[in-house]
Amino acid sequence: ESVGGIGSGDVMAAPLALLSMLVELAVGYPAWLVRRAGHPVTWMGHLISWLDTRLNDPARESAARRRAGRIALVLLLLVVGASAFLLEAALLLLPFGLLFVALAASMLIAQRSLYGHVAAVADALETSSLEDARTAVSQIVGRDTTQLDEAGVVRAAIESLAENFSDGVVSPVFWLGLAGLTGGAAYKAINTADSMIGHRSPRYEDFGRAAAKFDDVVNLPGSRLSGLLLVGAAALTQDASAKRAWNTMRRDAAKHASPNAGTPEAAIAGALDVALGGPRAYADSHTDGAWLGDGRRDATPSDLRAALRLYVRADGLLIALVAVVAALGATLSATV
Repeated sequence: ESVGGIGSGDVMAAPLALLSMLVELAVGYPAWLVRRAGHPVTWMGHLISWLDTRLNDPARESAARRRAGRIALVLLLLVVGASAFLLEAALLLLPFGLLFVALAASMLIAQRSLYGHVAAVADALETSSLEDARTAVSQIVGRDTTQLDEAGVVRAAIESLAENFSDGVVSPVFWLGLAGLTGGAAYKAINTADSMIGHRSPRYEDFGRAAAKFDDVVNLPGSRLSGLLLVGAAALTQDASAKRAWNTMRRDAAKHASPNAGTPEAAIAGALDVALGGPRAYADSHTDGAWLGDGRRDATPSDLRAALRLYVRADGLLIALVAVVAALGATLSATV
């Protein structure tokens, strides 16, 4: 078969990624289905917790716990990857099988839910109270939000929007386009493992090291693409600056503690002429993060609305990009 995915030999991969995005935009993941059957990320989380319970022994030496973490990651990927591969193969045997695979793959993408969660913060700031806004933003960030002022809430929401555009939209679409449902599910498993066991704490410093490092690797292409898409969106958005987004991304991305989150966060900071990052408090710690961008630190709800407009345009550019790749793949396959 000719090349049809994003760098893949699977001619169905890019059309699958495109169709999955469109399905997720149209219907999302119904709440009734979550209540009845859960969500793939929840299922992955149960498996990660099971592996953690059985393999992560705090009494073992550091090297042994790192080996156990690597074994846990391999087992996770084997189970999730094999399940996704078999499901995709089975669904493709059905009439309109690609649509059924796209329905499954759409569960790995968060375009609709990401917009909804961030918009809820903007709604609370504009029509309710700061306390309600703090509660809303606490649903999408890991930091302590109880003492944030209005500007802090806005910055936290914009940072989450940028980072999750990469982790929750661009990266899963990239891996779906590269390796079909198997690639998308494997990516989501790695990302979920990083969020659960990839942080630095006495229990996970060693055991979660492999998950954290591998998550950095698999998110690298998506984070860079996310930054470029936000720069492109700024060029299409009134009162946003593509030039400033590009320059800020190039200059400040590496200042972030994460090797990937800094790219989209710096891009959106430059586009909106706000400063993101800086000091932040967590439940049991405080960090003096670097500031990204030279703009205003006193961000306002109007900045959050502007960030949402940028996100919508950047997501539209991603859909257009995947559509072009799918069309090129179809053209190439037809000529062979």
